[in-house]
Amino acid sequence: MPNISQRGEMMPPSPIRKLVPYAELAKSRGVKVYHLNIGQPDIITPKPVMDAVRNCKITILEYSHSAGFESYRQKLTEYYKRLDIDVTKDQIIVTTGGSEAIQFAMMSCLDPHDEVIVPEPFYANYNGFAVAAQINIVPITSSIETGFKLPPIEDFEKNITAKTKAIMICNPNNPTGYLYSAEEMNVLKELCLKHNLFLFSDEAYKEFCYDDKHHVSAMQLNGMENNVILMDTISKRYSACGGRIGAFITKNKDVYNTAMKFAQARLSPPTFAQIAGEAAVDLPTDYFEEVKAEYVKRRDLLVKRLNGIPGVFCPNPGGAFYAMAKLPIADAEAFCQWLLEKFSYKNQTLMMAPAAGFYATKGLGKNEVRFAYVLNCDDINNAMDCLEAALKEYKD
Repeated sequence: MPNISQRGEMMPPSPIRKLVPYAELAKSRGVKVYHLNIGQPDIITPKPVMDAVRNCKITILEYSHSAGFESYRQKLTEYYKRLDIDVTKDQIIVTTGGSEAIQFAMMSCLDPHDEVIVPEPFYANYNGFAVAAQINIVPITSSIETGFKLPPIEDFEKNITAKTKAIMICNPNNPTGYLYSAEEMNVLKELCLKHNLFLFSDEAYKEFCYDDKHHVSAMQLNGMENNVILMDTISKRYSACGGRIGAFITKNKDVYNTAMKFAQARLSPPTFAQIAGEAAVDLPTDYFEEVKAEYVKRRDLLVKRLNGIPGVFCPNPGGAFYAMAKLPIADAEAFCQWLLEKFSYKNQTLMMAPAAGFYATKGLGKNEVRFAYVLNCDDINNAMDCLEAALKEYKD
C-alpha cells in the first residue's frame, strides 16, 4: 500500500475537535454535554445578514474576482475606516475564512524551513497551517500567572535567527482572551523594524474588548506599512462561523501581488458568504454593544465560578470569548476524556479543550484547559456545577 506524505504524518489533530467522538458517545447514552470546547457562539446571526442571502437575485452563481467582489471590498474599507484603519479596496483580498488569510500570509512571506515567532499558547491551527506551508513555528512562552501578557522582549530577541521572517499574534488572543496593550504593540513594532520582520496580526476578535479597554490594530502602528499583514474574518464578529469568509489585508504591494497569485489559484471566495459579509457592514453601530454586554456577563460568571472551585485558577481575560484555567489535575487531556466517557452529574457533563494542544513546547499546558464562554449563563452555571463535582470525584 502506498505511504502517506511526511507532511500528512506531521499534521497535528485539532485539540479542539479530537474529543468529539467521546462527546457523541456521551450524547448517545442520553447525557447532556455542555460544549465549552469550541468558539461557536450561540448568538443569533443577525437577520439582515441572513436576509441578504435569502433575497439575493442571482440567476447564475458565477466566479467572483479572485480578490473578492469589488463592492464588498469597498464596503470593508468603510468598516475599517470606522476603526481608524485606513485601507483601500486594492489592499484587501477576500479569503475563504480567516484560515485562508493566515495560509496566504505564511506562503507569501516565508520559504520552506523559515521561522515565525509566536507567543504561546496560540490558536492550535497555526501548527497545521505551518506544516502545510513547511515552515517552523518558534514559540515564546507566556504564563498563566501573568494572565498571558506579552513575554519579555529579551525572549523574542534571543530566538531571532537568520531564518526568522515574521512574528505572529492573535489580538485579542485565542486561546487566552488576552488583549495586547498599546505599549505591547509598540514593543512588537520596534522589534519588527529592528530585525526587518513581518508582523502577522490575527484580529478575528477585535470587536470583543472589555472593561473599557481598546483594541490596537497592527494596522494602526505608524511606520509599519510594509511589515504588517492583517488577517480577519466575519466568523466571530457576526456569529457567522459557517460563512467561511475572511480578509487578507496589507499595504505591502509585493506581498499583496504574491498573495493574489495564491488567491487566483483557488479561483474565488464563496459568493453567498460575500453577500452576507457585505450586508453585515451596514448593521447598526450599537449591534456590538449588546453582544459585548452578553459576553461580559458570561465571562464574569465563568471566571467567578472557576476561581471559586478549590485548586482552580483562571485569570480574567480582557477580550475575545475564551478563558484559560489551571486545574488541580496532572493531565487535562485524560481528565477531559474521562468527563465524556465515564462521568455525569445529574445526567450532564461538559466538554473543554485541553490546553497542551495550544502550546508548541512539549510538556506545557498539561494541567490547563481552555473554555469558550459561548453558552448562556444558565448553561455555564450548570457546566461549572459539573466541573466542581467532577474534580471532587476524579482520581489522577
